[in-house]
Amino acid sequence: MRTLLFLCFLLIGIGSFAQTTIQGTVNDNNGVPVPGANIIIIGTTTGTVADFDGNFVLGTTQTPPFVIRITSIGYSEATAQVTSNNQTLTIVLQESSTILDEIVVSASRTPERLFESPVTVERFGLKEIKNTAAESFYGGLQNLKGVDINTNSLTFQSINTRGFATFANTRFLQLVDGMDNSAPGLNFVLGNLVGMSELEVQSVEILPGASSALYGAGAFNGILFMRSKSPFDYQGISAYFKTGITSQEAAGDNNYYDFGIRAAHAFSDKLAVKANFSFLKGEDWHANRTDDLSNPGATRADPAYNGLNVYGDDFTVFLPFDQLAGLPSGTLGSARVSRTGYDEIDLANYGAESVKTDFSVHYRPFADDFEIIYNGRVGRGNTIYQGASRYAIKNFILQQHKLEFRNKNFFLRGYITSENSGDSYDTRFTALGINNRWKSNEQWFPEYAGAYIGARLGIGTGVLADDATAHAIARQVADTGRFLPGTPEFQNAFNQVTADGDLLTGSKFIDNTKLRHMDANYNFTHLTGDFADIQIGGSFREYELNSNGTIFTDIDGPISYNEYGAYMQLQKKFLEERLKFTGSVRYDKNEFFDGFFSPRASFAYTAGEKRNQNFRISAQQGFRNPTTQDLFIGLDAGLAVLVGSAPNNLDRDIRSFPVSAAGQTITMSPTATVVGRAAYENAFSLASVNAGAPTAVNTPLVKPEEITAYEAGYRAQFGKVTIDLSGYYNQYKNFISNTTVLVPLYGTAGDNALSLLALQNGDVVPYQNYTNSLADINSYGATIGVDMKVLGNFDLGVNYTYSEIDFDQAAFPDFRTNFNTPNHKVKASFGNTELFENFGFNVNYRWSDTYFWQATFADGQLPSFTVLDAQINYAVPDIKSVFKIGGSNILGQEYFSAVGTGGVGSIFYVSWTVNP
Repeated sequence: MRTLLFLCFLLIGIGSFAQTTIQGTVNDNNGVPVPGANIIIIGTTTGTVADFDGNFVLGTTQTPPFVIRITSIGYSEATAQVTSNNQTLTIVLQESSTILDEIVVSASRTPERLFESPVTVERFGLKEIKNTAAESFYGGLQNLKGVDINTNSLTFQSINTRGFATFANTRFLQLVDGMDNSAPGLNFVLGNLVGMSELEVQSVEILPGASSALYGAGAFNGILFMRSKSPFDYQGISAYFKTGITSQEAAGDNNYYDFGIRAAHAFSDKLAVKANFSFLKGEDWHANRTDDLSNPGATRADPAYNGLNVYGDDFTVFLPFDQLAGLPSGTLGSARVSRTGYDEIDLANYGAESVKTDFSVHYRPFADDFEIIYNGRVGRGNTIYQGASRYAIKNFILQQHKLEFRNKNFFLRGYITSENSGDSYDTRFTALGINNRWKSNEQWFPEYAGAYIGARLGIGTGVLADDATAHAIARQVADTGRFLPGTPEFQNAFNQVTADGDLLTGSKFIDNTKLRHMDANYNFTHLTGDFADIQIGGSFREYELNSNGTIFTDIDGPISYNEYGAYMQLQKKFLEERLKFTGSVRYDKNEFFDGFFSPRASFAYTAGEKRNQNFRISAQQGFRNPTTQDLFIGLDAGLAVLVGSAPNNLDRDIRSFPVSAAGQTITMSPTATVVGRAAYENAFSLASVNAGAPTAVNTPLVKPEEITAYEAGYRAQFGKVTIDLSGYYNQYKNFISNTTVLVPLYGTAGDNALSLLALQNGDVVPYQNYTNSLADINSYGATIGVDMKVLGNFDLGVNYTYSEIDFDQAAFPDFRTNFNTPNHKVKASFGNTELFENFGFNVNYRWSDTYFWQATFADGQLPSFTVLDAQINYAVPDIKSVFKIGGSNILGQEYFSAVGTGGVGSIFYVSWTVNP
């Protein structure tokens, strides 16, 4: 009853309060309007935003006198005294000398100064986009502190923060105007391959670390927010053109092109439209390592050779030559033999390409801040993706369509994301398929065995060959008729295999997966501003998996499932607005798992007489649901069979495998059938087999991963020097990862009988399971960045990042964390936007420590590397143009982001941007 009476009095009071109205204009120190400036009454959360001409009108129930604060990205804040109703103000903002004055919205879902953000935020705005030395704004993000970019290919760069990075980075979320930019079937973002044109970017914000309390399951290890320009505020036609070369030792020098155009027009104060198109084309980084990681120093002369970027040679068979020849054991011996493979260059499409288009209609029916937005985005691209294999992504299409209703207090949006794998294929399966099209395994291996036995026994020649010579003769005989790259026979077989979606005979993967998503947020500040800033929101998502059985176990039709969540946040300032408390909690539910609460609490205190220092602490819990592939994958990736662990998936994956000659004497069958459930319930630990003590294991089914994250930070501005440092400590529970097991083709693991014979005869199949670790896994780290003005008007910035994992590998030898992050990174930048009139430059330096890379494709040590990017630019105001000459990795020291990728070479370019 008290609550009801309170609401009644509140509504009556709202209607009876007197209204104070003020108006004004916000300009910079040159008299140019500042569109989008934020105006807020100090001590409340009541405020408004300036229009395109810098004009604003602010209504409030508060009676003068009071003070308003005016802020805008790139400018120092200003204050103004309001002394009467209907007062008209002229506000002048000075250009900011520090990034800490910039406005961010990602940390709390509401505009606030970066200086006062409750958690770490990295921001990349229009100024940084203009001055980046990298070949693209997306590549320039790697110069931000605490941010890693792993280069998978020329058009696919994977962003990560705070460790646990792979190219299939399912722990990092990328939002483009509020839409999850992940491919729903792949579960990860393909960089900016199908993202946003740099002409369209208003700002980029990166939140390192967990943010599940506001953004749900996908916001586990970090979030990237891209916001686009409004067609009401940024009108006209703008364009850019870049051309240059890519340079790599393996690929040589190749042409590089990048073009984009943006058109926006407001027909009135109610209706505006915009459209973007961009096109990028170049030669991808070639991967050409031929070393055998499992047998260092081995060459093709080794019968079981398996080169890193050589495919088809990973199919091996154990050949017991004595048994096949009917000879006493120990006469000729035995060997594991691999088929002759093909180099990646003969199988992959290295023509990297990205085509992005988008179109938006913005309608303001009442000519105020209420807006209805339709946005459609379509991206198509060619790239190389490295996961369990190396995949040639060809004509891949991702499209998103969104309808959104919003004003300054709320938004309601719904969108659909649909992917089409196009003509994409697996290079390893391509090699296997080509091999089988000219000669089946059932023919090739007997021919090899027969030729080897004949050579060792001198049959037909009377000369007894030694082991190495006999293997060379056997391979030559078995390879008779092999399709050679460049011949019509090879090309015909290649075309047939890459067009075949049956992975038993082909290599094309088919994926038409969709997701449907709705989310909403309401900010009650205009009702509760005198007490606190309160927001509520929620989301719903439905997946529809559709790969025709080539990725998921959906051979009998699409698989659908859903998840939903809701959250609330409260912010309140105390102690003359020096202390800000932010508290939030979110509840999420996936249909396969129990619901999960994600709370977050933080305190930020602004200290100093000039309010130039800020201290912050925060603690939060987060979670990550298993991905679509964790749950429903069913894929023979060559090195292992991948089987998702959704309860209703274990019996959907059914496969047949050949049994060795020795095994056939036991089973009386040339093949054995394995159901996916066996990988979890009837298998040996791979590590125990490698250690010589085979141990049967039962792998628990995967469940959500949890994190408890603690963070502390400090920001300060001392004249022309800004300091931003932070430290974090993360505790993980039920950490999701993979474990590899060996499933015997006969017997029951642990029976100490038939299953051991299966191991002895090589009649086992490696499976990769999706599960959770029982281990305590913790990570921690710190970043510090210093930015300053030196020598007058030069910008100098230096930052350092430290990252570490705390995990007892010896206690859990089968568990793979995939931390994949160097302990130490150093970055620096030096430049001047106005070295002299209309001329600027920028230089970026990055150094990365050596670290161990662990992933399904290959493991290994990555050496440290140093990268230098640089650019000079010249503006010609008369034609509204900026010309730039630049290059990334200009020193030409190639480096690797992962084991198995191509070395990242240099890109040199010139660009012309019109009306930036």
